[in-house]
Amino acid sequence: MAKKTIKKSVKKEAGYTAADIYVLEGLDPVRKRPGMYIGSTGPDGLHHLVWECVDNSLDEAMAGHAKNIEVVLMKGNRVKTIDDGRGIPVEIHPQTKKSALETVMTTLHAGAKFGSKAYQVSGGLHGVGVSVVCALSSWMKAEICRDGFRYSQEYLKGKPKSKVQKLGSCRGSGTTVIFEADPSIFKEIKYDFKRILGHLRQQAYLTRGVKIRVSDERSGQDAEKMTYDFYFEGGISSYVKYLVRDSETHYNNVFYCTGEKENVLVEVSFQYIDDVECYEESFANNIYTQEGGTHLTGLRTALTRGLNDYARKNNILKEKDDNLTGEDTKEGLVAVVSVKIREPQFEGQTKAKLGNVEVKSAVETVVSEGLSDFLERNPNDASAILDKCLLSAKARKAARAAKETVLRKGVLDGLSLPGKLSDCISRDPSKSELYIVEGPSAGGSAKGGRDRRFQAILPLRGKILNVERVRLDKMLDSKEVRTLIIALGTAIAQDFDIEKLRYHKVVIMCDADSDGNHIKTLLLTLFYRHFRPLIEKGYLYIAQPPLYKIQVGREMKYAYSEDEKSKVIAELSALKTKKTEDLDLAQDSEDGVKKMKGVSIQRYKGLGEMNPEQLWETTMNPANRIFRQVVIEDGRSADKIFDILMGGEVMPRKKFILAYAKEAKNIDV
Repeated sequence: MAKKTIKKSVKKEAGYTAADIYVLEGLDPVRKRPGMYIGSTGPDGLHHLVWECVDNSLDEAMAGHAKNIEVVLMKGNRVKTIDDGRGIPVEIHPQTKKSALETVMTTLHAGAKFGSKAYQVSGGLHGVGVSVVCALSSWMKAEICRDGFRYSQEYLKGKPKSKVQKLGSCRGSGTTVIFEADPSIFKEIKYDFKRILGHLRQQAYLTRGVKIRVSDERSGQDAEKMTYDFYFEGGISSYVKYLVRDSETHYNNVFYCTGEKENVLVEVSFQYIDDVECYEESFANNIYTQEGGTHLTGLRTALTRGLNDYARKNNILKEKDDNLTGEDTKEGLVAVVSVKIREPQFEGQTKAKLGNVEVKSAVETVVSEGLSDFLERNPNDASAILDKCLLSAKARKAARAAKETVLRKGVLDGLSLPGKLSDCISRDPSKSELYIVEGPSAGGSAKGGRDRRFQAILPLRGKILNVERVRLDKMLDSKEVRTLIIALGTAIAQDFDIEKLRYHKVVIMCDADSDGNHIKTLLLTLFYRHFRPLIEKGYLYIAQPPLYKIQVGREMKYAYSEDEKSKVIAELSALKTKKTEDLDLAQDSEDGVKKMKGVSIQRYKGLGEMNPEQLWETTMNPANRIFRQVVIEDGRSADKIFDILMGGEVMPRKKFILAYAKEAKNIDV
C-alpha cells in the first residue's frame, strides 16, 4: 500500500508539460506587471500615464510639426491630450496588416522612433509609451485629423473595440487621446492638478516657442479660472530665472549657452544665488533625469575646470593656492542642462538616469566654450561668482578641520557614544531603533519604558541649531548636532557613509505642541540637508504620541487626534451607558483632566507627562505604535519649503504663514 502511495505522489509532482507555459499576448504583459512599465501603480504611476501621452505631443513639437498642446482633466477621471501635429497615420501597416493607429495603440515596441526619419529626437525610449496607457486604461479613445479627414478608434483594456472609423472631413491636423485609468490597476485615481501644472510648465520651458494649455474641468468651476497657458520664448534661461525668482542672486546675467557636438544638441543655463545648497535639473529629450547622468557630469566638470582656468589666468588664484573643487563651485548653483540626442540610453523605463558616454564630452565642450566667453565678456559677474566659490572653499577647509575634530573626538572616546545616549544591546542596524527625544524629562520616560534590546534613546536639550542658515563649520560648533552625528555613526559631508548607520529606524519623538513641532522641523532640516540618504532609504520616522487619555471606569484608551477622541468617547461611553447624550463636558480641573459625567479626558501636553509604561504602550511598542515615515516626493518643492520656513529671508516666510494660517488648527499659544 505504501508503494502505491509513493508512486502516485511522484507521478503528480512530475506533471510539468508545455501546457504549463503561459504566453502573454498583445498588451497582456503590461496589465500583468504594470510596475515594469510605469514604475508603480501608485500616484507616480498614475501621473506617468499623462506624461506618456504628452511626450508624444512634445515629440511632434520638437520635430517642428506642433505648436499647440492641450491637457484637460475631465470629469469621470478622464484625461484628454490634444496636439496640432501631423496626426498618427491610419493607413494599413505593411507588417501587422492593421491600421497604423491600431498598431501604435495596441502593440508594444511599435512607433516611428525605431530607425525611422520621422523623429530625429524623442522622449520615447522603448516604443511602449502610449500603448502602455492603452493597456492600463479601462477605456480609451484616439481621434486623428489627417489629410483632410477625421478618424477615430476606441479601446477597452488595451484591445480595440472596433476598427478605425472614418468620421468625416476636418481642417488642419493633429491627435487627440482620451483615456480613463483602470480602477482595477490603480487603487486610487486622483490626479494632482498642481503636480501636472508643474510638470507641463517645465516642459514649456524646455520646448521653446510651444504653447501648452492645461485645464481642470473636474470641479465644475468657471473654466477660465482653472485654465493655465504656458509659453516661453526664453527657453531654459527663462526657467532658471523662474527657479531663482525668490532668491538673492550674486550677479545680474543668467549664463546660457547652446551648441551641437557629436550629434548631441546641448543647452545649459545657470545662475548663482545666496545659498549654501546646489540645485540642478537635467533633461534628455525633455525627459527629466532625476538621478542625473553623463550630461550633468559634463556640466560639473566643465564648470569647475572653467572657473579654475579663469581664476589662474587672472591671478585670482595664486600658485600656492589649491584649485577650487567641484563642491566649491556647486554651492549656491542653480543650473539646468538639457540635451537632445537621437538614441538616448536610459536606466529603466522611467528614465531616471542618462548613460550615453558621448554626451559627457559634448556637454563639456559646449559649456567650456560658452563659459570662457561669458566670463571674459562679464568681468563683474565673473568676480562675483569666484568670490562666492572662494568663500565656499574657505568654509570647506574650516568645516573639514571642525569635522575631523568631531570625528577624532568620537574615536578618542573609544568610539564610545555620547554619554547621554542610552544605547541598545543589538548591534544589527536592521533591528535597531534610535529615538531622538526632546528634553531630559521625556528622555527619562523613554529610557524607562523602552525595550533596551533594540531601542536606543538620545535626549536632546532644547531646540537644536537651525542648520539652514549656517555653514558646516558653524553647525559643528553645536554640541547637540555633534552628539547626533557621533550617535548615528555615518560621519557627515564628504565622509558620509550610509553603510555605517547604526540604526535603520531613526525616530523623531517630540511633544504634540508648537514647541515640539518647531523642534521636529529643525531636526527635519538637519536630516534633509546633511543626512538625506537616510530619508531616501526610508530610515527616518516621526513618532505619533497620543493627544488624549480617555477613561470610563476601569476602561482606558488613547486618542491620537480630535476625531479619534470623539469616537473613543462614544465607544467607552457606550460600555458605561447607552445614553451617551447625557454626558456633558464640565470645566477643566486644576490637574489638566477634563471632567465629563462618567468620563475623564486628559490632554497630554508633553511626553514627560506619561509614565514609562504609558509611553511604551502608546508610542514605542511595535504592536501599537503609530509611525509616519518621512519621504521626499518632490525634491524641488521640499527645497523651497525649507528655504521659506528656515531660511534667512523674512518676507517669504510671512507670506507662507498668511497663506496657510486658516489651515492651522489646535495651535497651543
